[in-house]
This record gives sequence, C-alpha cells and structure tokens, in this order.
Amino acid sequence: MIRTLNTINKNMNILQTKQENASANVTNVNTSGYKFQEIIQSTLETQQMINYTEGRNIDRRRELGPYVFGNQIDEVYKNFNQGTLLETGLETDYAIVGNGFFTIEMNDGNIAYTRNGNFKLNEENQIVTMEGYLVLDEINDFDDYQNLNRIGDTLFTSDTAPFAIDGEVKQGFLESSNVDVINEIVRMIEISREFEANQKVLHAADETLNKAVNEVGRV
Repeated sequence: MIRTLNTINKNMNILQTKQENASANVTNVNTSGYKFQEIIQSTLETQQMINYTEGRNIDRRRELGPYVFGNQIDEVYKNFNQGTLLETGLETDYAIVGNGFFTIEMNDGNIAYTRNGNFKLNEENQIVTMEGYLVLDEINDFDDYQNLNRIGDTLFTSDTAPFAIDGEVKQGFLESSNVDVINEIVRMIEISREFEANQKVLHAADETLNKAVNEVGRV
C-alpha cells in the first residue's frame, strides 16, 4: 500500500511539472523569440513484487507479479525550431534568419543570449532589450542548444563558450513564438485526464486503507 501511495505521489508531481510547462508555453504564444519546452518522461523498469505470507507457509516466497512504480522525468527538451518572421516595419525590431542568437549584456555584466529581437533605444541611443539590457553587435551560436540554461522567457545563458557566425538579420521583423497552441491545449487536456485517473486510484487506495484500519480495530 505504501508503495502504491508513493507511486501515485510521484506521478502527481510529474503531472504538475508537465502542467506548469504547458501553461508557460501557452502563456508565451505571443512572446517574440520564445522557444517552447516539452517534458520528456519514461516509465520506470518493471519490478517483481513478492511477499512471504502464503497462508500456512508463511516462510515461503510468493511472487505477486510484475509492477511498475510510476514514471520519471528524463529531460526538459527545448525546441529551437524557427518561428515565423513577422514584418513590423519598426527600425528597432530585428529577426535572425536561421541559426544564431543576439548577444546581451546583463546589468551585472554577465552575458546572455536571445532570439527575441524586440528592442528599443535607451537614453544614450543604444539598442537595448525591453528590460534595458545592452544588445551587443555580434551574433553567436552553439553546437548543442540543449546545454543552454533558460532565464526568464526568452533569455539563455551558457556554461560553454559560443562561436561567432555571420548570420542573416532582418530589420523591421520579429520572430514569432514557435509554440503550437493546438498541441499545447491537447497536451493540457491529456494531463488533466491523467490527474483524474491518478485521483481515482488514490481514492481507491484510501478506501482500502480505511477498511483495513477499521477491520483491525474491530479485532
């Protein structure tokens, strides 16, 4: 019974993470340069359940059959497929065609990278992000985008050094989010149904536990 409750709890935590991720994707459907994430999970290996309480032969091993103790999150996959380029006509809007990232200098001096080219001019007539971070005059790229660390909605940092590329940039355009709203809504419906299924199992386990406690109490 304890193992069953632990399995349900683990599944609920995974579903909560998946729900939060899907909600973040939907929320940022109109955020320029946003790259959606998806939770990759796998089923734990099947294990053989046994006990040693087979009636009179309580010293004998009894195999109850195979059992799977839930799922696990393997990774959070960041999808960097190109979003649609939308023409805005604004001189401070930029979109990268193909690979690469705008390089940003944060207020603390650290470097970040983004595909969001929705920029503006500050009081010193410098191109900055909407948060006020300085946009550097270079485009960088990475061998493995999965090693990038997301901070906020569209900014990324990296523990590995980038390499410079001569990327194509279009002024007066913005790259739209690459979120597929329909897919995310379907995913949220599936998650909701999984929540309901786990709640039913939890309710059944709770009833079984209460019954066992009450019967022991009468003895």
